[in-house]
Amino acid sequence: MVERFVTAPIDELAVFHLKCLYALSQKRYNEAYQLQSALTQALTKIIQSQKEENWFLPVMYVVCLDLRTVAQKAESEKVGNTEKPGEILEKAAESLMGCFRVCAADNRSSEEDTKRIGMLNLVNQLFKVYFRINKLHLCKPLIRAIESSPFKESFSLSQQITYRYYVGRKAMFDSDYKAADQYLTYAFENCHKSSKRNKRLILIYLVPVKMLLGYIPKREVLEKYDVIQFWDLVEAVCQGNLKLFDELMEKHESFFIKCGIYLIIDKLKIIAYRNLFRKVYLILDKHQIPVEALQTALVSLGQTDVDLDETQCIVANLIYEGKIKGYISHQHRKVVVSKQNPFPPLTSLS
Repeated sequence: MVERFVTAPIDELAVFHLKCLYALSQKRYNEAYQLQSALTQALTKIIQSQKEENWFLPVMYVVCLDLRTVAQKAESEKVGNTEKPGEILEKAAESLMGCFRVCAADNRSSEEDTKRIGMLNLVNQLFKVYFRINKLHLCKPLIRAIESSPFKESFSLSQQITYRYYVGRKAMFDSDYKAADQYLTYAFENCHKSSKRNKRLILIYLVPVKMLLGYIPKREVLEKYDVIQFWDLVEAVCQGNLKLFDELMEKHESFFIKCGIYLIIDKLKIIAYRNLFRKVYLILDKHQIPVEALQTALVSLGQTDVDLDETQCIVANLIYEGKIKGYISHQHRKVVVSKQNPFPPLTSLS
């Protein structure tokens, strides 16, 4: 029936698509994935054969999006547990890479004609797969390809926002907080104001990055986008209240782990240490601070297992990171801080 109305090679795409829809309606997700995968491979050949045209790109975007979403459905089905976790998504990524390579290989310089204008859409689909199966190292060559593209500024704003969101997250996991701040801030500021869900997703990663760089988020922003979990954390860090910090880490543990930011949030504890030691310095009002005084402050806030040696290690880390200006006199068990700006503003270190 399809062949009577649709000519080759498009007829093959239509047949695979209709069969896939039927399999989905029957909730046979593994079968649907196999059909969608075959559809994607057939489409890749068509695009490759269109040497001087790129009008088929919008079809490619839809087919690749469907492939990823159907693969996710098939992952949840796992008939007979024959596949390893993430195996179906990995295979889907291989098909997506096939489309990406065809687009990247188009050397035409005209923005209206080249298939390279479709690269970012595919990169974003691949990012979503790689983040889901925790293979972030595979993002690196894709980022390099986009950053070196002459069409970098010509991609649609929505695609650029998605791209920067994922690159910002990867930079955060790589501990490159300046880059993470740059990419995630762009994504948040350019995301449409009505897209509250997307803005919330971006803030979940942007807030801890900003805090690690010494910037404090406003409570009204956290309330507006329903990430108020961070506000108590902000107060605990600013006050140097380690007891409250530990309680909040335990209280919101499942949320932080689900979002993949638990270890990033835990790094904020070093700032809480810095703020607590600054309070001790202000109370004693002298530039030679006994290590015992710092340990007493730690113990009073629930860090009962911290001895003098570990306290010195915490101080040494703060000095190394530039959060305290001074040195440790091991002979006298004292921290000697600078007479000028001993606790530099955190924003000046970022």
